[in-house]
Amino acid sequence: MAYTSLDQLKSRYGEGLLISLTDRGDAPTGAIDAEAVEQAIADTDAMIDGYLKGRYVLPLADVPALVSSLSRAISLYNLHIYDAPEKITADYEKALRQLKEIAQGVITLDVAGVEPDTSDTQGVLTTDRDRPMTAQSLKGFI
Repeated sequence: MAYTSLDQLKSRYGEGLLISLTDRGDAPTGAIDAEAVEQAIADTDAMIDGYLKGRYVLPLADVPALVSSLSRAISLYNLHIYDAPEKITADYEKALRQLKEIAQGVITLDVAGVEPDTSDTQGVLTTDRDRPMTAQSLKGFI
């Protein structure tokens, strides 16, 4: 399940921008190259999963709005084959900072977390011998 979609990118950034970033053929078609967009989204999803995998159960059943927003910012940055404009670069860097904060637990998502490993035993396990307090064992103290 992708964290964003072509339609969400079109809605957020406009079709014209996506055409200018993906229509890379020798003869321009004037259309969005859906394959290029899907590859950028897949790369972004892999990056996001890398940050989330230690803290959350993947794939996420429900995609939180924050993750979808981060995915859009990173995907748009990934579509630039040359230098991205300052605003897009700033949004990308902010998204990476937020992903790091999610991975560190500073920002928490309202989704299922990774269950800690548990064992079948409970309580304290001791393997030392009994140490009765006798006059002989306490010799020198009393």
